[in-house]
Amino acid sequence: MADFEEKEPFERIGVEEAKALMEKGVKVIDVREPSEWEQGRIPNATHIPLNTLLAQAQELITEDNLIFVCAEGVRSAVACEVAAAVGRTNLYNLEGGTVAWARADNPLER
Repeated sequence: MADFEEKEPFERIGVEEAKALMEKGVKVIDVREPSEWEQGRIPNATHIPLNTLLAQAQELITEDNLIFVCAEGVRSAVACEVAAAVGRTNLYNLEGGTVAWARADNPLER
């Protein structure tokens, strides 16, 4: 029997792909802590700290086509898994998170 790699229920994307999806209306959900959020965020992102999202996923994640972001892409990958677990599809994880976003000279809201 052949070994196969189980596919993640989300797509890992970079900054340029995230920008293209955002231009098409895909929403950004930032799962960082409030103190991180205050330091700067991707414009028009929605803030749902990961612990809140984990506790109320069914109520808070009510649509498909979402980009999840954190500082570097680890917590947002967890958020993608949770969103998939409650039945959401077309989920994206911004690899490198807000750090990669800022390094690519993109604006941060404060």
